[in-house]
Amino acid sequence: LGGLAIAIGLLVDCAVVVVENAAHRLATMEGRTDIKARLQATGEAVREVAVPLVSGVIIIVTVFLPLLSLQGLEGRLFGPVALTIIFALCAALLISLTVVPALAATLLKAGGHARDPWLVRQLHRGYDPLLAWAMKNPLKVGGSAVAGLVLAGVLFTQIGSTFMPVMDEGTPVITLRKHPTISVDEAAETDLLLQREIMRRVPEVRGIMARAGADELGIDPVGLNDSDHFLTIAPQEEWREPKNRAFVMDEVRKVLDAFPGISYAINQPIDMRVQEMIIGARGDVVVKIFGYSIGELNTLVRKVEEAVKGIPGSSEVFGLRNDGMKYLRVEIDRFAAGRLGLNVRD
Repeated sequence: LGGLAIAIGLLVDCAVVVVENAAHRLATMEGRTDIKARLQATGEAVREVAVPLVSGVIIIVTVFLPLLSLQGLEGRLFGPVALTIIFALCAALLISLTVVPALAATLLKAGGHARDPWLVRQLHRGYDPLLAWAMKNPLKVGGSAVAGLVLAGVLFTQIGSTFMPVMDEGTPVITLRKHPTISVDEAAETDLLLQREIMRRVPEVRGIMARAGADELGIDPVGLNDSDHFLTIAPQEEWREPKNRAFVMDEVRKVLDAFPGISYAINQPIDMRVQEMIIGARGDVVVKIFGYSIGELNTLVRKVEEAVKGIPGSSEVFGLRNDGMKYLRVEIDRFAAGRLGLNVRD
């Protein structure tokens, strides 16, 4: 729908050009005005504008092609928009070169001088004097254009450069990851100590709600060493100076950095869920490593983690490692289960 809304004006351009040229041809016809003559005149009108129309559509399609190369959330959002616009423009071009000429030859009148519609005549009343003034004052018009270009350049330097700005959902989420071998009691105690320290040192945080391990729906298949902490933030007028979100999050990071043996990432609920659904992990940039040896994978994870931490601008970098993870293997005695009337699924 977004792609169609953007392309709605572009879709009629080709048809307008064809109808306008066909109407001009038909209005200047002399002699025969039967259907065969009108079709011939309309065909000549279409041939005159066919190359410019096709070239214009190719240029517009080329502009939208880079959107198809986007990855992650941006690709999922803007990829369908680009495809919708491209297919709609191609279909509109095809109809403009086939159906529209046939309808124009059938419905438009031939011979005589076509009169502009009422709306066009009203627009000419305002446009013609403006055009005459611009033609008499080229320096003023050119100076205004240059001034507008300079102003646009100045404003461009003041806006953000992020392709998709992060929305402030108002509820930060801290994802804590502890060692896989940590016990449930130790994990809960660590979470509780961290929550108390955050609320003591960061007065902007009003409350914290935590969740450890996987949820009841099984959407997050994580262990008990992972926990999500949802922060309730006080109204902005109660914040300390400079009263901005970056300052509050920096204060929270100072508390987290003081706790050894944990890795963390700060995100937002909706953004975090969208990232999990699209790329299967939480983070703006995710590096996935595939292999069969857990030891080799853990070694590569450490190397990648250290390399990414050295990149300017990176923060909250951590790797998922499976070393030390303990597994419980259950083997079912099928004969004993069969004597009790049970199967493996039961």
